[in-house]
Amino acid sequence: MPADGDFQSYCLSPTKPRYRPPPGAVDAHCHVFGPAAKFPFAPERKYTPYDAPKEQLFVLRDFLGFSRNVIVQASCHGTDNAATIDALLAANGSARGIAVVKPTIDDAELRDMNEAGVRGVRFNFLPRLVDAVDPRVHLALARRVAALGWHVVVYFEAPSLAKMVPFLEALPTIAVLDHMSLPDAQKGVEHADFQAYMKVLADHPNLWVKVTGPERISRLGPPYDDFVPLAKTLVERFTDRVLWGTDWPHPNMTTHMPDDGVLVDMIPRIAPGASQQQALLVGNPMRLYWENRF
Repeated sequence: MPADGDFQSYCLSPTKPRYRPPPGAVDAHCHVFGPAAKFPFAPERKYTPYDAPKEQLFVLRDFLGFSRNVIVQASCHGTDNAATIDALLAANGSARGIAVVKPTIDDAELRDMNEAGVRGVRFNFLPRLVDAVDPRVHLALARRVAALGWHVVVYFEAPSLAKMVPFLEALPTIAVLDHMSLPDAQKGVEHADFQAYMKVLADHPNLWVKVTGPERISRLGPPYDDFVPLAKTLVERFTDRVLWGTDWPHPNMTTHMPDDGVLVDMIPRIAPGASQQQALLVGNPMRLYWENRF
């Protein structure tokens, strides 16, 4: 099946960023897609992306000035993690992975994934991307992967926060919230909704958050000025529990395709201090994905 016609391929000629990440910086949220001829997309997928192979990801990593990647299994590949594992093995230790797996996966396969560099599983609660799964199924799997020292990545939208809290509280390991849980940028930092989100983070030290996805969260578009106060507040308040990533190749974007160099140049806007940048780009992802020191 060809790529869906309502979104573009990734930016083929990104801007060279003016900002230079610190040595050892990690792009902690990105994907690989296909190539479909080698790694077919899942029949049950909700969208069909363009091929975005590991070779292009590694070229982009070097171009943007990063040293490492965290490759997140995306819904279009379902629970077949072959493309992600292939990229991890090719990275020779400079990448870690987040898998999406069936609840019936056996322990031997989990151990094999761990050996390849997988360090967590992703639970997606967005109906437009995946079919619903009973949260109790996710919790049972979380208990199994926690025994490996893994964490979980949880993707849900901000209006679901109250409903999600009992699930988050029941998790036996670190939970990383994808894309700031897609808040309404128009409401701003002081709105009760965002304040409630920060309170949940403050009350649950096992919760981390990715200050990612301005192209999905902003209502204004580039240069995403309405995204900056939200992300900056999270970095200031939870400096030791934030992660950053490009989200390359920006799957399922229907409004515009972001320039990855522009996204990198946003980093000093949301993390103005050198110590914040070091934590966001090096210290935190290294602790979580390479050192397993939560």
